[in-house]
Amino acid sequence: MKRFVEGLDRSQSLLFPERLEDYINEDNPVRVIDVFVEELDLGTLGFESVEPASTG
Repeated sequence: MKRFVEGLDRSQSLLFPERLEDYINEDNPVRVIDVFVEELDLGTLGFESVEPASTG
């Protein structure tokens, strides 16, 4: 008795888009939230280590 079911090859293409951007329309309200979050200055809000190292 085999332990696994054998059948079709499971190396299929992606079930979901590679990017979240493919799910969100241009007029979706979440775009406003993205802009707000990207403009936050985390250093002035008290978060440490928000600047990347000089090595990247």
